[in-house]
Amino acid sequence: MLAERRPKDISTDGAHLAKALDAQAALLPYALGVFAVSLPLFVWIGSFAANRVWMTASFAVFAINWGAFYAVVNWLRDQASQDLNRRARVQVMGGVLWALASVQVSMFALGAGPAREPLLLLATAGAVLCAFFAAPYLVGLLIVAPIAAAGPLVASFSGDRQLGELTWGATALALTLALILNRMFRRQHDLAVQHEHLVDERLRVLEAAERTARSKSDIVATLSHEIRNGLTGVTHVLAAAAGKGGRAAPSREQLNAALDAAQDLIAVLNATLDSETAESGRLSVEAQPFDPVRLVQDLALLDKPNAAIKGLELAVHIDPLLRLRDKGAIVADALRTRQIITNLLGNAVKYTVRGRIEVRLELREGQIAIEIADTGPGLSAEEMEQAFEPFRRIERTGAGVNGAGLGLSLSRQLARLMGGALEARSAVGVGSCFTLTLPFDPDAQCALDAGEMEAAVADTSGAPRALRILIAEDDALNAAMLRAILEQLGHQVVHAQNGRRAADLAKIAEFDLLMFDHRMPVMDGPAATASLREGEGPNRHAPIVAIIDGDGEETTGFLEAGADIMLRKPVTVAGVARALADASALDRRADRAAA
Repeated sequence: MLAERRPKDISTDGAHLAKALDAQAALLPYALGVFAVSLPLFVWIGSFAANRVWMTASFAVFAINWGAFYAVVNWLRDQASQDLNRRARVQVMGGVLWALASVQVSMFALGAGPAREPLLLLATAGAVLCAFFAAPYLVGLLIVAPIAAAGPLVASFSGDRQLGELTWGATALALTLALILNRMFRRQHDLAVQHEHLVDERLRVLEAAERTARSKSDIVATLSHEIRNGLTGVTHVLAAAAGKGGRAAPSREQLNAALDAAQDLIAVLNATLDSETAESGRLSVEAQPFDPVRLVQDLALLDKPNAAIKGLELAVHIDPLLRLRDKGAIVADALRTRQIITNLLGNAVKYTVRGRIEVRLELREGQIAIEIADTGPGLSAEEMEQAFEPFRRIERTGAGVNGAGLGLSLSRQLARLMGGALEARSAVGVGSCFTLTLPFDPDAQCALDAGEMEAAVADTSGAPRALRILIAEDDALNAAMLRAILEQLGHQVVHAQNGRRAADLAKIAEFDLLMFDHRMPVMDGPAATASLREGEGPNRHAPIVAIIDGDGEETTGFLEAGADIMLRKPVTVAGVARALADASALDRRADRAAA
């Protein structure tokens, strides 16, 4: 049906206009039929007219209008009619054609002799029909109806006042009814538009739910595969190290393979969490100036051994304008930028079998462009689109290669969050080139890069050496990892498996620092902290570091119990060193003196 042909993506006003035009277009074939039926009646009445020349001319005009109107009806079926403004003008012009036909018949009736009154009544009926068929579109109604009524009114009043009053009453009534009909149409259109909006909203919600379900399914499938493979290798190596099954101790190569598997697993988990956080809009970046030259050179230096093992040449080309500048820096998140470049370089080394990898750094129109080009297998246009989709891996090039398929999609999201972009071009059998562009401030002073910041935290922690630290952690693996970090930083560690045991130890032995996990059996971290603060033992005023998963309620509970520093899991060397530095800066001597 003509009434169903309308643009899909239109505004609310456009939707009302489209529906009005659709309703009018749905009536047009009926209007065509009505005027076709009235043509023989017009010819019969006109045959009684005194002026046969006027009769012939009127018949010709009537036929021309009928043909033009038929062309308009057919035009509404074409794609060109999707332009609402053009369509509205054409439909109004079609109505004006019939209105002018009514005027012409009225003028013909003035000299028609005995056929005058029947012709005027026919012209009046035509004006009424014009108002009816123009009713769905208010603008068309206000234009077409007055023009169509003008001819019969003028011709009627010029000869017979009683006939003029009858014509006036008929046209006024027709216009009033047409306005009422238009009002009813608009109410129906409002309901239809609201219904369509509700349907569209429901579809959007349904599509979002389906995307979320697919994303969760992909996450589960990817993580289960990667975790199973990674943990299986680590388990075998650890079993050999423990002497189970009579196997010999693992070699250095096996230990390195297990370490690589564990690091790959951590990378997959981090990428998955970052991707989900970015997808939900909760991933934030911190824009600070840093030196792009130093960052690129350091990352290329880290990847050179891996490239050399595969016989690949890894070259770095720096724009001379960047080398000679005393000022100027990228304004972005240094850690996230490092993450993107590390992923791009890692992919280039991973997928390139022979040839070379080039890293180019240059200034482009107020931005820094970092290009990483390789002579790998290359990707087609369709494969490149798939490569940037989450959890999509290219079967032709990714066979036997670890990864979750999140690196490129996450890198593009991070680049956009920092005000930049990540683009790619590739050719099958030639290679690929990925270009990262980020904002550049020519007057900015460089801050520490990501590696320097982390090293600074570890080296300038300010914590005294050989602290006696009590840790309370029920998970053996977490406890071993935390103990290894603390001993790596040079501290002495005492481990308690639950909060009650930690509170009892704190009452009989003095410690420089206490670190309590939140969830523990027998007594949790906040309860152990509150017990320590309320007691009279030697560690009543000792600094307490709370180890939490990141929940705000956990932070509030620990702070209310008396904890001083929050340390979020998973713990890292830099995070622990920072927590120790903050704890060591606390001055509790005044509290102790007051006690």
